[in-house]
Amino acid sequence: MHPPAVLRRLAGALLLLWLVLTITFALIRLAPGDPAVFLVPPSATPAEVARLRTELGLDQSVAVQYARWGRGMLRGDLGESFSLRQPVVTALAQALPVSLGLGGMSLILTFLIGVPIGMIQAIRRGRPLDHALTVATTVVYAAPSFWLALALVAVFTYGAAAWGLPPWLRLPAFAMRSPGAELHGWAAALDLARHAILPVTILTAVGAAGIARYSRSSIADVLSRDFVRTAHAKGAAPVRVYFRHVLATVLPALVVLFALSLPGLVAGSIFVEAVFAWPGMGRLMVNAIVARDYPLVMGAASIYAALVLLANLAGDIALPLVDPRRRA
Repeated sequence: MHPPAVLRRLAGALLLLWLVLTITFALIRLAPGDPAVFLVPPSATPAEVARLRTELGLDQSVAVQYARWGRGMLRGDLGESFSLRQPVVTALAQALPVSLGLGGMSLILTFLIGVPIGMIQAIRRGRPLDHALTVATTVVYAAPSFWLALALVAVFTYGAAAWGLPPWLRLPAFAMRSPGAELHGWAAALDLARHAILPVTILTAVGAAGIARYSRSSIADVLSRDFVRTAHAKGAAPVRVYFRHVLATVLPALVVLFALSLPGLVAGSIFVEAVFAWPGMGRLMVNAIVARDYPLVMGAASIYAALVLLANLAGDIALPLVDPRRRA
């Protein structure tokens, strides 16, 4: 993609981002519930509620609130969280690395596991192994994430302790670190890794099941083409055919799929973060919506929308690099 085209797409993405945030601003104002009522104790008087609404700027018209929010966005000021009583930027900076680490590791494993499974299914299409993997991936992909999370907790946390399994098989179920433990260096990294095993496993299993099903259909279609049969007829090694010809042909579609999956680094782990009590973006967003924390909802929405638009733009830029037919 040429630089002028990139600049045009970037300008269009910025305009679309502002439109999405404007719609989000309107929708959360239309949602029932007064943030001031959520923030005061049950014994608060109407005068105290009114005073808090004035303090938060909710007594002004929606147009004035929108103008104030727009000026802050253009300056990079996302405001102060109603419920956390701290700058929204600070809250997002604390939660975003958690979701990026959790989602990034699971996304990499998703493609490293899902694509080979899909290739095996395509090569063994119609055989018992293909049927077994199809059933397994369909069940995992269709199962709710929170149900799979609770099932793993029941087996590897409570079940492992009840069955007397070795301590290394008793995986922690909640939080990012062991409570009350003062760990540093490699000990802290190992403790974090143990706490991450179950949530990363859930996200990877669900994602890999979906990627496997997509890869199977794409690779099976390529395997039926003439150039693949010609490569086999010329005596090319199967490994060379599968990786040099088949995988290279479906690579552009996988690159686009990878780019479209990038927003899931932040937005795809809401239920998992809630079940395992990880303080990431998903949990932060849910709590902000429940509390009608307008600035925090808008800040998180801006992160989500920007990731989606940047991921689409990255896919458009990367596609010509892996597909020579698109370089013209």
